[in-house]
Amino acid sequence: MLGYELYDSYPNIACFVTTRMGGFSKDDAYSTFNCSPFSGDDEVAVQRNQLKLCNSLAQQPEVLIIPHQVHGTVVRCLKSDFMDLDANSRQLLLEGVDALITNVEGYCICVSTADCVPVVLYDRKKAAVGVVHAGWRGTVAGILAETLHQMNVSFGTQGEDVLACIGPSISCTSFEVGQEVYDAFFRQGYPMERISFFNEQTGKHHLDLWEANRMALIDFGVPDVQVQLAGICTFARHEEFFSARRLGILSGRILSGIMLNKTLK
Repeated sequence: MLGYELYDSYPNIACFVTTRMGGFSKDDAYSTFNCSPFSGDDEVAVQRNQLKLCNSLAQQPEVLIIPHQVHGTVVRCLKSDFMDLDANSRQLLLEGVDALITNVEGYCICVSTADCVPVVLYDRKKAAVGVVHAGWRGTVAGILAETLHQMNVSFGTQGEDVLACIGPSISCTSFEVGQEVYDAFFRQGYPMERISFFNEQTGKHHLDLWEANRMALIDFGVPDVQVQLAGICTFARHEEFFSARRLGILSGRILSGIMLNKTLK
């Protein structure tokens, strides 16, 4: 697993992003540290990987919460009564969800990615956290802006108090897209000169999802120095990180998570 230097001075939170190495999944497409239960991997292997993940954290999570993502813009706020629900009710709340926010200690909220952009958020003033799955569909639809808005509504989050990390995902150099994807961003008013370039040799556009999501953070008022970009391209470094463009849809996922550690009494 990897962490972010931006969070090093905040011992009250735990944050991580997994790699492909050190787990129990055996199929090549999931080899070896796939923690996602929604990608077609062997259930027992996934559970063993999740247990190893939880045991590696400085503080054991009360629960590892992974939504079933659909490339949409639904943001779910998890409250203290979430764990009082039965398992089926909890799963229903996580169905079709691409971002989670909470201020409950011990809730380790996560998103799964394999080229899409994971964004992790920490409001150091209000003690709240968020995690976002921002593929191109979610990015163009403004899922990160919506998540920040929901943190503001639920917790009073202000941009100046947010520390944000943009995790391993596909880079602009590797993210070749069709005209319809380029047009979708153009129609939403994105400054295409900042988030794209045209490859004359291939006749294809390339999109910079890192910059598009960084802009959403800056627009919310997050200072530039409080945004960390991992700068790791999953497509280029597919031996270390899962890449759906390399391995196909039925393959492992990177897990990005953040948790407010429980206050010791």
